[in-house]
Amino acid sequence: MTFDLHLTDRLKWLSNVAVPTSKNPSSLSCVLFTPIKTPQQIFTLAKLKALVLNQYVAVGQSSTATSRESAKGIAHRVRAIYGDHFPIEVRHCLATWIESRIWTPEPEEQQRYFVEELIQEIHTNTELMLSPEMFVTKMKLIEAAKIFRMQYGHAPHELYTYMRRCLAMEVDVIQNAMGPYVAQPQTERKYSELITGLQNVRQKVNMASEEIRSLQANIESFSLQYHECLKNKGHINYLQQSGPMTNDRRELEACLRVQIEEMERKLNALVAQINQSQMELVDHMKENITILRQLQSQVLDEELIKWKREQQLSGNGVPMQSNLNTIQEWCELLADLIWSTRQQVNNVARINSKTIVELRQPHLVEMLDEMSKQVTSLLSTLVTSTFVIEKQPPQVMKTNTRFTATVRLLVGGQLNVHMTPPRVTVVIISEQQAQLLLKSDSQSGRGKQPVECGDILNNSGCMEYQPTSRQLSVSFRNMQLRKIKRAEKKGTESVMDEKLTLLFQSEFNVGGGELVFQVWTLSLPVVVIVHGNQEPHGWATVTWDNAFSPPGRIPFAVPDKVTWGQLAETLRIKFCSATGGDLSEDNLRFLAEKIFRTSLPMNTMELNAMTVSWTQFCKDALPERNFTFWEWFYMVVKVTRDYLRTLWCDRLIMGFIQKKQAEEMLAKCPPGTFLLRFSDSELGGITIAWVGEGNEVFSLQPFTSRDLMLRSLADRILDLAQLQFLYPNVAKDDVFSKYYTKPENEMLKNGYVKPVLVTTLPPYMSPSPSYAHSPDSHRNTPSVHNSYFSASTPAQTESSFMDSELFEQIRAFEPDGFDDFDFYGGNMPKKPALNKM
Repeated sequence: MTFDLHLTDRLKWLSNVAVPTSKNPSSLSCVLFTPIKTPQQIFTLAKLKALVLNQYVAVGQSSTATSRESAKGIAHRVRAIYGDHFPIEVRHCLATWIESRIWTPEPEEQQRYFVEELIQEIHTNTELMLSPEMFVTKMKLIEAAKIFRMQYGHAPHELYTYMRRCLAMEVDVIQNAMGPYVAQPQTERKYSELITGLQNVRQKVNMASEEIRSLQANIESFSLQYHECLKNKGHINYLQQSGPMTNDRRELEACLRVQIEEMERKLNALVAQINQSQMELVDHMKENITILRQLQSQVLDEELIKWKREQQLSGNGVPMQSNLNTIQEWCELLADLIWSTRQQVNNVARINSKTIVELRQPHLVEMLDEMSKQVTSLLSTLVTSTFVIEKQPPQVMKTNTRFTATVRLLVGGQLNVHMTPPRVTVVIISEQQAQLLLKSDSQSGRGKQPVECGDILNNSGCMEYQPTSRQLSVSFRNMQLRKIKRAEKKGTESVMDEKLTLLFQSEFNVGGGELVFQVWTLSLPVVVIVHGNQEPHGWATVTWDNAFSPPGRIPFAVPDKVTWGQLAETLRIKFCSATGGDLSEDNLRFLAEKIFRTSLPMNTMELNAMTVSWTQFCKDALPERNFTFWEWFYMVVKVTRDYLRTLWCDRLIMGFIQKKQAEEMLAKCPPGTFLLRFSDSELGGITIAWVGEGNEVFSLQPFTSRDLMLRSLADRILDLAQLQFLYPNVAKDDVFSKYYTKPENEMLKNGYVKPVLVTTLPPYMSPSPSYAHSPDSHRNTPSVHNSYFSASTPAQTESSFMDSELFEQIRAFEPDGFDDFDFYGGNMPKKPALNKM
């Protein structure tokens, strides 16, 4: 595994965003993206990253030649800096080493070793390029090393100076292309340190391999000399026992004794050298294991946990920043290094077991056994921790409804787990079973199989390996929860408060069956519903859990109370991700006053510090209403997402404003001025408040999803001639005209004329209405009932339309939407009340 990645891959781990894939990514792969060592490099890298990201998106999204040429121009300018004198592959693959040497000025006496050290670094990197796809790059690096030796072997300072000039030119290109830019060096520096750490430990592991080879050669040399010495001693014994000693025999014996003394002297020196080499080797392997443990903790306990947290928050609409492919690269490197270290420990133990007794050191066997346990434990942690759910199942899950999920083993390709394709099974378990599973696993390994609380169809599949992406994963595309067994409820708990989870289990063989790992992972908590009416409360449970679950929690504990500042941010993100438009501070204050059931004159800091309970959020009904705060907010988000998105993003809807405040604002405006606000009494309703003749403020009965499906809000505003100016004084056609439905001037293909629904006010709303106030004692303005009129049938009202053939055709076209309207704001056919707001 190497770091010779395409530019897009480097962008992914440096920027932590998904980069659109161009049809021709090779046009950008020549741009150098390198780890960071100094503030100056951070500045350079951040500018280049932002520039290439912008241009790359342009190439992926635009078909214009200008975008492509701009992106190619940037790439070519960076590549042209180096020309033919310095292959771009060297700059790319040796980025960390080059920048660590070049950015720090060196005295000339140190520069004379630059070429040799560069060539050595090239050879070190080429030794790591084992995969077939790296063959071309490997050959280019080897050829570059030969060229450097021939051209700069006699003048290394020239190459050093040339490289400093090239890096300075990189800075100029990026500065000229990007202009002012504010870098964010902290994350990039951390990633750079991680990459550097992995590369450094790779060198240490390679050095340990060399030490093992040297140790084995010394032991073999000792064995040969030792047996030669024994042979000479045996010869002396033969001379002494075979007959009378003659002068020749005495001279031969004396010569042999001199040789034996010399050989014993060498053997003693070799024994000391071997003993010292063994202890140094053990110390180096211990150091490598310690460094690997630290790096693995950084990857698993920080980066992977951060990715999982971001995945959970993405369920509330928070954009993900981390990239799982980048984390897989790190995990694969760790797996390779840990496995190599484990093999080294085993080799040293094997060598030690085969050596003669005189060379065996006390406690070496125990030390090697302990190291083997440590490195195997590291591997076990890496394998079990990298079995992750790449695509979570739906967190609000309806029975008898198909759903999908994807699990992935990040080190599966590196450890060749796919050679014995593992099978993954899925079961659904309760929160209590998840707690017991976690407890038994932490105490004594895998406990007994947890009790399932439901039946899932198509819950088993084999993991498949994709060589191009090096991903070992399985996608469950047709799972279906058939039935569910509920736990006993306590107090005011409902089925929508109950959290369950999907348990994914498998068994992995590593090293040809040498090691077997039992692995499992839990999904994010899910709420199981059986009817669409339960969906809002289900999402309340999921939203609260996603937003406020503490790190390292017991499944699935969440705080009962949070600050308003925390909840406000969650609501803002939820609304923004669904509708594409943000919530202002005034909008959030309105929501705060609604959930706290009172006006809040305090400043923002004090407001954000106030606590909101779970019951206030989604259990207690709002004053004089039969629904909760969450149900009201959920329906506002839904109707805005489905029918009002563009109007909200264009800021044509005031939305979150108290009725009394709207009256006060409109009372100062001329007749015909109107504003749009979300209804306080109608779930998912939006009402139009306007100034009539005599400066009297009226409010139209709220429109819900059912109404807006039949005719858009913009068209309804067009229908009503009484509405002239959007508050404060903007002519309605200036802002709403682009949303009007264009009239059809032709008959349908079947020869019929298509009827058009038109919104009108009742006859008593004359220019000078003699209108009594609404009988609702809690309202200060009249609520006006509106009607639909067809162009072909002027007397057709809304209620008669509900019984018409056209309505039945619409309902048949989308029956599911109509079936759920009873809760989602559709409010299936009921007579609109005049006093509802």
